[in-house]
Amino acid sequence: MRKWYACASLLVLGGSALAASDLLLVFRGGIGVDPVSAVDPVTGAALPNVVRGVSPPGQPWTIRKLEATIRTDGRIEVKGRGLLLAGGSGIGTSAGQSVHATLFCGPAAGATAHSTPTVGVPLASDGDFRIEDSLSPAPPTPCTSPVLLIENAGGRWFAAGLLANGDD
Repeated sequence: MRKWYACASLLVLGGSALAASDLLLVFRGGIGVDPVSAVDPVTGAALPNVVRGVSPPGQPWTIRKLEATIRTDGRIEVKGRGLLLAGGSGIGTSAGQSVHATLFCGPAAGATAHSTPTVGVPLASDGDFRIEDSLSPAPPTPCTSPVLLIENAGGRWFAAGLLANGDD
């Protein structure tokens, strides 16, 4: 009897270890976009908050919660809560937007983009969304200097994921 339990325990532990070994990245938390990153000191012009070559939308957005897991084969799952406009006449709405995820790997100057289909998933009226898809192309292992952006079909970023540090 005890031998059977010991074998069953090893199988369960082994299965968990195998499932965890294909995990590439985890993001917990998110930052909504502020479309202006700085003001030019000479001209006074607003400088757009461009991240990895992706421009911001015209208005700020906020996100209440973001969690994402990315597997070594490119599978991605993103759960977002409260991705809403934080300014303008449509403040507090999802503005009828659809979103997709893009993961950038490598230093900012030469980062490679790995995206889910740009058609995206529609934001609910409360800004909630769920993406379950695959990144194309699959990201490298390891993915150095990772940046996860939530974008609309027009290629504007609305939120960025915060890389988890292994703290729960």
